[in-house]
Amino acid sequence: MKVLAINGSPRKGGNTEQLLNIVLDTISKAGIETKMIQVGGTDIHGCRGCWACTKLKNGKCAYNDDILNSILDEVYSADALILGTPSYFSDMTPELKAFIDRAGVVAGSIGNPLKHKIGAAVVAQRREGGSSIQATIHHMFLMREMIIPGSTYWNFGFGKDKGDIQQDEEAKQNMVNLGENIVWLLNKINK
Repeated sequence: MKVLAINGSPRKGGNTEQLLNIVLDTISKAGIETKMIQVGGTDIHGCRGCWACTKLKNGKCAYNDDILNSILDEVYSADALILGTPSYFSDMTPELKAFIDRAGVVAGSIGNPLKHKIGAAVVAQRREGGSSIQATIHHMFLMREMIIPGSTYWNFGFGKDKGDIQQDEEAKQNMVNLGENIVWLLNKINK
């Protein structure tokens, strides 16, 4: 089994990455392979609405000018996908939105390899945006027929500067619980 986290934050080592690492560390301790891929801060662009992927049916975007095609096989092969982003002006980063739009459309064009996989959202915020960001991420998961695990609260934490998230004890415990729930669900699904 493998869990893949996509970090939509352009701030390497920032609060989003720290929250994702708590979830991944919890999963890793259960003996499950984990990996994080950085899309934040890359030149990933949004969907151009050309629908060429629905004609090509090769599991790739017709545009091969950024990171997306190089990571899609890992996305498809993962048993669980965790998407993380900070809240910028109460919304996700444009890099993560570009990933969601394009990966979601391309996956749908080849029979939906994300179906019945686990999907979780993680958000780092200073004040607001987490709930609406999670809803947007969940829209993609639900449209791709993925399974969304719950936790003790919404999967976000509060902090502005790098490392501030470490002061949010409730968020850190929630990330541990999310990781435990992903492990439990993976074990149930893969019996």
